[in-house]
Formats: sequence, structure tokens, C-alpha cells
Amino acid sequence: MKDKISYFRVGVITRTHGIRGAVLVFPTTDDPMRFHDLKEVILRKNKTELILHPDKVSMQKGMVLLHFKEYDNINDIEPYVKGELYISREEALPLEEGEFYISDLIGLRVKCDDGRSLGILSDVIPTGSNDVYEVKPENGKSIYVPAIKDCILSIDVEAGEALVHLLPGMEEL
Repeated sequence: MKDKISYFRVGVITRTHGIRGAVLVFPTTDDPMRFHDLKEVILRKNKTELILHPDKVSMQKGMVLLHFKEYDNINDIEPYVKGELYISREEALPLEEGEFYISDLIGLRVKCDDGRSLGILSDVIPTGSNDVYEVKPENGKSIYVPAIKDCILSIDVEAGEALVHLLPGMEEL
């Protein structure tokens, strides 16, 4: 069974905004509007880890303008520029049937429906229309499998396995 990651990164502080301690955050979550509902975030930078409480949130040109209860001065928050914001798994958005957190997919053992072991799922690449799973075999080149029903037959996060079907031309062993 694969260990589950307990925290998810939802953003990165890009710069300060104004003199009252607000920051602009580049969202790394699928739904930046979720910042409006967050009660607390974990700020990590270098070896520092702080629990902060957002009290003002707005959107600004694809970025999140965020203010924390704990800071009201640019000089106090400035050292945390380029810091990453995390939330606990419990605060993550609920998943629909057949959806998975990317962090739960990375590291799955990937098997082909013909019985072969293909390798380890090493990356999930968003392409716009569908994701693509990069599978790294022990030896050889990576195999790229589109995350579509014809190719992804099953995913069992608890067992740490994914079963796939390779369409003609997808690999050459």
C-alpha cells in the first residue's frame, strides 16, 4: 500500500502587495476560488513552517490576493515571499467517483492488461483535453499513456497499482 501525502500545495507567494501585509499568491490548485473557504494554511519556506489564517481574499488577474490575520505589515510578511502554502488532506476538495489526487497517483505500479509490468507512474502531465501519465520502466524509455477510458482500465490507490491498456503504437519494447 502506498503512503498518502497528508498535505497539498495550493499556492506560492509571489510578492507582497501594499504596506499592510497582503501578498499575491500564484494558485497551484485546480480551483483558486477555494481560497475563500480556507480557515488555515501552512506556510513553508526553507525550514520555517507557520500556521496562518486567511482573513481577506480576492482575485486579481489570475492571482489570489491574500491577507493573513497574523500579519499587518509588509516588513513582517516580506521574508515569506516565494514561500509555499499548503492545506491538510482533510481540507482538500472532495473527489468525484473516478477522480484522484495527483500525489496519490505518483508512484503507482503500472501493469498492462496483457500481464506485463510497465514500471512506475512518475508524472501526470496536463494537456488540456486529458492528462497523460508518464510511466518509467526499470530500463528503457518512458511510456506515455493518455488518461482516457480506453487506456486506463483501473486504478487502485490502496493497492498501489494501475492497470492500463496500450493502444497500438504507444510503446515499442
